[in-house]
Amino acid sequence: MAGTDGLVDPLIFQQLVQQVKDYAMFVLDPAGRIMTWNLGAQRIKGYAPEEIIGRHFSAFYTADAVARGWPAEELRLATREGRFEDEGWRVRKDGSRFWANVVISALRDEGGKLLGFSKITRDLSERRLEQEALRQAEERFRLLVDGVIDYAIYMLDPDGIVTSWNAGAQRIKGYARDEIIGKHFSCFYADGDIEAGRPWEALATARREGRAEAEGWRLKKGAERFWARVVVTPLHDASGHLRGYAKVTQDLTDRRQMQSLQDAAKQVNEFIATLAHELRNPLAPIRTAVEVMAKVPGSDPAQQAMRETIDRQSAQLARIVDDMLDIARVTRGAMSLELAEVDMAEVVRRAAETAAPAIELGRHRLDVEFPPEPLVVQGDLCRLTQLLANLLNNAARYTPQAGRIAVGARQEDGWAVIEVSDNGRGIEPGMLERIFHMFVQGRSALEKIGGGLGVGLALARRIAEAHGGTLGAHSEGENKGARFTLRLPLQKAAARPIDAAPASVSPMLAKRILVVDDNVDAAATLGLLLKSLGHEICVVYDGLQALRMAVEFRPDVVLLDIGMPGLDGYEVARRLRALKRVKPLRIVAVTGWGLEADRARSREAGFDLHLVKPVDPTVLTSAIASNNGATLH
Repeated sequence: MAGTDGLVDPLIFQQLVQQVKDYAMFVLDPAGRIMTWNLGAQRIKGYAPEEIIGRHFSAFYTADAVARGWPAEELRLATREGRFEDEGWRVRKDGSRFWANVVISALRDEGGKLLGFSKITRDLSERRLEQEALRQAEERFRLLVDGVIDYAIYMLDPDGIVTSWNAGAQRIKGYARDEIIGKHFSCFYADGDIEAGRPWEALATARREGRAEAEGWRLKKGAERFWARVVVTPLHDASGHLRGYAKVTQDLTDRRQMQSLQDAAKQVNEFIATLAHELRNPLAPIRTAVEVMAKVPGSDPAQQAMRETIDRQSAQLARIVDDMLDIARVTRGAMSLELAEVDMAEVVRRAAETAAPAIELGRHRLDVEFPPEPLVVQGDLCRLTQLLANLLNNAARYTPQAGRIAVGARQEDGWAVIEVSDNGRGIEPGMLERIFHMFVQGRSALEKIGGGLGVGLALARRIAEAHGGTLGAHSEGENKGARFTLRLPLQKAAARPIDAAPASVSPMLAKRILVVDDNVDAAATLGLLLKSLGHEICVVYDGLQALRMAVEFRPDVVLLDIGMPGLDGYEVARRLRALKRVKPLRIVAVTGWGLEADRARSREAGFDLHLVKPVDPTVLTSAIASNNGATLH
């Protein structure tokens, strides 16, 4: 009951303290002996008043705390500072421990004399157990995360700074914990990704959508690339404030490589199947034509028709072989260029001439529009013609009958821009880049037959890039046509006039020619062709016969195969060069080996010229007519 001055009656206050059960509240004298004891103290500590009053309060402390003088230190600090608070283990009457929050306050009279201490103790064992359980759970989770080696698991602060690092992160990314913590996670991205802002974009997506997931190239320590699957998750506290991000990265490089190998194997299998079909197509009419020629008289008009069929189909076989050689050159990065100033108008004219059979077969209309000023580039005329011819053939192949193909050209900021467009079947969006990969054709397997080996566009892009240019494709979609854009740097110097056609070669004199080939049919047919041109011919089928007939027949020219059993063509050429002759001898390789390494080896062996089968008759005639043979003594 309150007194007249508004203060609580001391007896009532004392009774109030005495009845409190949730807190142990008692008074100590200046020496630390217990003077009072409430119900809360009895409930929490287990002592009845008569069991504890008069005893020193150190009875509530663990043996190690008493040994290091901690009870006395608490009283000293409370005496000096007026108040002391602590948490720690305390001991009940039965010896059991509990986690206590303790507040000790110094009690002084009006003159400042120390009268003793009040001590309030709360039992926080339940909260302590919960905290310990949470701590242990967090520790187990930390150990679990730290022990994971198949995933990089780490934390970022809200700005993207790395704040934790597990063993998987160290294994996958190569950084030790002390090398990476404190650095921004953008160090895992390539320069191009950083310039595009992708690290910060990932954090923004995670904040906005609650998760960001992506696959792409990432960098290890030392800038080594690996293919990663990344998941970023934002972390918020109970109030919803962003505390950082959890980032999980998986190294999928092996899986990607396996997929690439599977894709490559599939492409190779498709290529082999396509090649088989492409070879069978011309071989079938050739064999039929040979059978027809054997059964009809030489004067029959069918003979001429069959010869024309064989000529066309042989040219198709030669084109297939040339494509395969180009595949080898592109794969090895060994495509060579003979650079000169080239007028793109001449390139388009030659390409249109090359693609004319395909365009005429489809009854397409070809429109060519060029500016009045010349578009001169530094390039290889033959390779650029091949590039444009591939584009025109591609347009003819994918455009329905009686379609329209257009070639346009213009200058644009120092570039020659050539566009080839059609109104054909178009290109699906997902194929716009894939069509430039080797062996890729935008059709089903059955539709590919007769359409080449699938290297035309891949080769065209490589040629463009080798000239410092670009080649891209655009299409509005299926059945909406396609447009291919070639960009080449313009040559600043004035264009030189296009050379006039070379003067015709005067008829050559008949020559003595030794034909050497282990393929009997190839040797015999070549001999018959040369004999029909008026030459004196000797045909043999191996290297030893060639050396013997070189002495007996004394040829002017030797047409020599390279790949023969026993003495190969290289060895035969070397021995021919060793013969002592006054008369010049021209040695020409006629072979199926056409790589640059093969040509270099034939030069070293002493060949004057290297021709690749099947040899165009005009090229062969020119090779025989030349008088640049080495003179042997």
